[in-house]
Amino acid sequence: MINVQEFARRLSTLGADAFTSDDVVDLATAADIRISADLEIDADLAQRLLDRISPALPVTGAQIAASQWPPPMSSRSTAPPMTFSSPGAVDGPTDQPTRPRSSRPAHSGRRPGSRRPGK
Repeated sequence: MINVQEFARRLSTLGADAFTSDDVVDLATAADIRISADLEIDADLAQRLLDRISPALPVTGAQIAASQWPPPMSSRSTAPPMTFSSPGAVDGPTDQPTRPRSSRPAHSGRRPGSRRPGK
């Protein structure tokens, strides 16, 4: 369990906004939870407070209330690793079939909008 100040500090490390103890109290008030600065926050209470934050943060109440902070890398939601062969190119699976080029008719030579003036 963590106190309100530590909860605010951990929230601040996760997002662009800086959270204060007052912000945590405001979240609790919005969730109809009585809270004070010396209250210990457990995983259930942390989750109820996290549910009030928009956009949602990439942690659970259990992770943010855990004694180990930040959460281990394996429990964070991250994108799968990618291999870059050159700047701007992403290597995909090698067994993907190549797409055939479309067989559209060639342009007639007239540009759109190059009509002769009307009579």
